[in-house]
Amino acid sequence: MGGFEAACHINSAGVRLDMIAATQHDGQVENDYSLCRSVGIRTVRDAVRWPLIARSDGFDFSSFAPMLVAAERQGMQVIWTLCHYGWPEDVDVFGVEFPSRFASFASAVAPYVKEHTRRIPLYTPINELSFLSWAAGEVGWFSPFGHRRGVELKRQLIAATLAACDAIWAVDRRARIVHVDPVIHVLPPLTRPDLTAAAAAQRESQFEAWDMLAGIRDRELGGHPRYLDVMGLNYYHSNQWEFPDARLRWEDTPRDPRWMPFHKLMAEVYDRYRRPLCIGETSHFGAGRPAWIREIAEQLRHARHAGVPVEGVCLFPIIDRMDWNDENHWHNSGLWDLVRQPDGTLRRDLNPQYAEAFEQSQAQLAEGERDETPDALKPPLEASTN
Repeated sequence: MGGFEAACHINSAGVRLDMIAATQHDGQVENDYSLCRSVGIRTVRDAVRWPLIARSDGFDFSSFAPMLVAAERQGMQVIWTLCHYGWPEDVDVFGVEFPSRFASFASAVAPYVKEHTRRIPLYTPINELSFLSWAAGEVGWFSPFGHRRGVELKRQLIAATLAACDAIWAVDRRARIVHVDPVIHVLPPLTRPDLTAAAAAQRESQFEAWDMLAGIRDRELGGHPRYLDVMGLNYYHSNQWEFPDARLRWEDTPRDPRWMPFHKLMAEVYDRYRRPLCIGETSHFGAGRPAWIREIAEQLRHARHAGVPVEGVCLFPIIDRMDWNDENHWHNSGLWDLVRQPDGTLRRDLNPQYAEAFEQSQAQLAEGERDETPDALKPPLEASTN
């Protein structure tokens, strides 16, 4: 799978981002999907930009229509994110009306998608509920710049997600919901056993949003097992650390013996929820990209061999992206690097080392397939329990 950076929040400088436009994905969307097909990718994560579509008199889908058309022409299955950190400026994410505003948007997108494709639709209502709650509500990295309001924001986002799911299913019962959030591993420093409980609590917090959606906790929000459909696990080299914030270094040789192999983190999530999984985001940057994707492929083989139904892995971003706070700093993290031409066009250049490792990883996973194909994505649990 491939994922396109689609953040559209207001950053720390007060600037509204539109990463789809900044990478020229909006203007080159059909070519981008064609490039994905050329390397065997048939599923992508992309976004419907709520701040662009919302109007005082309704919704304008002119920014979305070319993307949907391109997906159809290229035979591309798309998991559409409805909120990638950003919302219209007249929306108060802490306000009581936020869930209904978001549900209204979802209820407009769903019939538009249904009208323009016969494919079973897939949606991610809100990208990375847990990270968004922390970044925008706890530490004030970006809008709405909340501090120590992370729990409050998470509850708001959960309520909005549940309302959006209901709005989508009211239009199209076929729709599948893919909830993506980071998986993490947190440990106390070796010299600070007094921080063991704090580290464990921080690690356990990764499950809060999924538990809320499933109605395992905070049941007053309205969660139910039917809402926890497909789970997308986001995983990068910085997802393991010593409490509070000392990263365990993936790149070290030998690696810290406390490093948790990714397949064990996948198995932990599957054992807890018993839902089909995909890797919602993963990648590295610069010269580390080939080694990272090879290791991810090996970890996927371990997970599938152990019976964890991992349905796909999303290279995110599939094309490079610039930094949210510095448009001149490119992360060099895509399968395609972006090179600005004299006319301003961002040319897509396949990174040869990453591409070679990616092809090898695809072959490795194909060779490692078990005799039995993993279970196909099953319908939401509410098909049998209401």
